[in-house]
Amino acid sequence: MSKLHEPNTFSSLLKAFRSMGIEKRDSLIVHSSLSSLGWVSGGAQAVVLALMETVGEEGTLVMPTQSADLSDPMHWGDPPVPREWWQTIRDTMPAFDPHLTPTRGMGRIVEVFRTHPDVIRSSHPQHSFAAWGKNKDWMEGQPLSFGLGPDSPLQKLYDNDCKVLLLGVGFDSNTSFHLAEYRLKDPVIDVSSAPVMINGQRRWESFEDVEHYEEWFIELGIAFEKSTSVKTGKVGAATAKLFPARESVHFAREWLQVKRDNRPKDL
Repeated sequence: MSKLHEPNTFSSLLKAFRSMGIEKRDSLIVHSSLSSLGWVSGGAQAVVLALMETVGEEGTLVMPTQSADLSDPMHWGDPPVPREWWQTIRDTMPAFDPHLTPTRGMGRIVEVFRTHPDVIRSSHPQHSFAAWGKNKDWMEGQPLSFGLGPDSPLQKLYDNDCKVLLLGVGFDSNTSFHLAEYRLKDPVIDVSSAPVMINGQRRWESFEDVEHYEEWFIELGIAFEKSTSVKTGKVGAATAKLFPARESVHFAREWLQVKRDNRPKDL
């Protein structure tokens, strides 16, 4: 494991990932912050290569490649745009392209990973994932509506005992918690929209999804970590956490149900 006064390298990262308990043939979804690691020789490229080497070609490495800016500008707040621009944006924003559309807020490691020639990226305009390795075809067939739900890449990861690695980020980045939202009793349905390609034509398409509760994920993560076996370690200067996706979904479903049912009725 790298000392803080030493540079991180491919070899030191590989050793740290293995010390965390990541093994060959693992299915692993990674949420990451490059800056949290300290100085890395080779930057994000070295991190991606070390993760690939850790799980190997018989494993599967997955990262969320979300692009939330492909959404209705009426909901934008960081920054907002003038109301008179909204229709122009809806009419002209390029459709989601798995090869070209950049991520938003996912970090540099994800951006390097998604451009790797052997990586497959799923087709959802807002909630896509990218994968490399034996089961990268899990990314195929992601539905437009309920894109993080029972027919999503998240469900396939859950079904195959995937591990989750939080690399220098908190539980608010744990996408697997979203799968639990689809298992709540009487989920609240929202409608979103984005530009997509359908039969070779660009269209601004509306689609359904359940209400998401990211604002609760930090509190949820603290409770999850107290109640179960989350392995915590250091990768470079970063705090890393490793745990089973399935366990996190089961815990989150129960916790979110209680939290939602007991929130004030005017929220």
